[in-house]
Amino acid sequence: MPSSRRAFLATSAAAAAGGLVLRPSLARARQAQEAPPVFTPIRRGVGFFTMRGGTIGYLVNPDAVLVVDSQFPEEAKACIAGLNERSGNRPVDCLVNTHHHGDHTGGNISFRGIARSVVAQTKAAEHMHDPPGGEPPTDQLYPDVTFDESWSTDVGDEHVAARHYGRAHTSGDIVVTFEQANVAHMGDLVFHRRHPVVDRAAGATLRGWMQVLDLTLADHPKDTIYVFGHAAPGLPVVGTHTDLVRFHDYLEAALTFVGAQVRAGRGRDGILAMREPLSGFEDFGPFGQPGAREIRTCAYEEITSGA
Repeated sequence: MPSSRRAFLATSAAAAAGGLVLRPSLARARQAQEAPPVFTPIRRGVGFFTMRGGTIGYLVNPDAVLVVDSQFPEEAKACIAGLNERSGNRPVDCLVNTHHHGDHTGGNISFRGIARSVVAQTKAAEHMHDPPGGEPPTDQLYPDVTFDESWSTDVGDEHVAARHYGRAHTSGDIVVTFEQANVAHMGDLVFHRRHPVVDRAAGATLRGWMQVLDLTLADHPKDTIYVFGHAAPGLPVVGTHTDLVRFHDYLEAALTFVGAQVRAGRGRDGILAMREPLSGFEDFGPFGQPGAREIRTCAYEEITSGA
């Protein structure tokens, strides 16, 4: 059995034992080596937490605590312990999920009895209860507040706004903005210099994704600091306007490339077999990597279906 297959089976077994079943394409996030918990402040009490899974955002000020995403149960416990040190053991006023994937919501269960409220976009909450292509966890803390287009709250002296701009990485992604701090958590709407997970079963669309990035850029000042769900090894999970434009251009280039192959008569299998990097975006990695296959598959389906 190939080593990569053995690693995936071990990962899946561990996830199932913990009550969290992930689709194979999403289980990659659990295969990373163990990492220490790291809290990185940005400004005005806003910062981000990295360990394993999608980047957690947080706000701690004298009046309140808010958290964005939860990674996995043990990682969430490490995050909660660090937040308690920083807040003087205040309860979490609100936990916001940027979308439904297990590496962003699996740790919700660790916030039971700690978070006063859990917020998510309507489709994201639906997918948490009934994951496309997977099974729901055996035990979970689900959102008790949902919204379609926008939600906001005052958290001490900070105003936090969440916006759903449309289908992109899934059908339920949101951008969470700390308006006074001028920091926006993008969830998995940005994969920094790496091929993204494209959850077609949950409504992903590359054309929609590009539009969501355009709308996000239009709604935020050019000096906004963005927090990303994931980044290539060694690269930061925060960036700027330029990084969102770069990721938008990568999605557009992938669509353009696949469209050219389709017009040249190449079929799905032939396109998926191509392994050379996308021209001009070599820093995202070879086209033979798993995420590259997902983005080419989505592009092929969008182009050939006209949707």
